[in-house]
Amino acid sequence: MAEVYGFEARLAALYPGNHNVRPWIRQPLQGLRDRGWLAFNRRGSYRRTT
Repeated sequence: MAEVYGFEARLAALYPGNHNVRPWIRQPLQGLRDRGWLAFNRRGSYRRTT
């Protein structure tokens, strides 16, 4: 997650009206996890499954 959150400032600059950048980042990751493309290792850590 730390690696992905590294893009937070860039995304906030691209979408200045979005005050929920971190949840906006997490949502697609959770969707990929639910589809089986990512596996949740521990808090803040995912791994690719395919």
